[in-house]
Amino acid sequence: MQPKGKVLWTDLTVENAREVTEFYGAVVGWTFSEQPVADYVDFNVHNGDEVIAGICHKKGTNANFPSQWLNYVIVPDMTESIKNVLALNGKVLDGPKPMGKDLIAVIQDPAGACMAIMQEN
Repeated sequence: MQPKGKVLWTDLTVENAREVTEFYGAVVGWTFSEQPVADYVDFNVHNGDEVIAGICHKKGTNANFPSQWLNYVIVPDMTESIKNVLALNGKVLDGPKPMGKDLIAVIQDPAGACMAIMQEN
């Protein structure tokens, strides 16, 4: 289990992930490997030998995700976190829903910024 509040992962979810990998490869120098998902592929982002993020198609379980870099942050209790999002004038944009054995939700704070919260199970 990861400590609560830890930024676990970062993904970018867009309509055309392959095109965006070309952009970041040229601008930042990242390299990519394919990550099979259903009937398409997403991409792992590499900085040298380290996998540092993902670039995903806006399909399947990611269809409702915002087209922006999205940090995944660990929360100890999804139900409590969602309750607090709503009580503090935030929004739940997607989920909570299963992602593998874990739960995720995409939230938006009152200023309009988004993040994914994840409860590990």
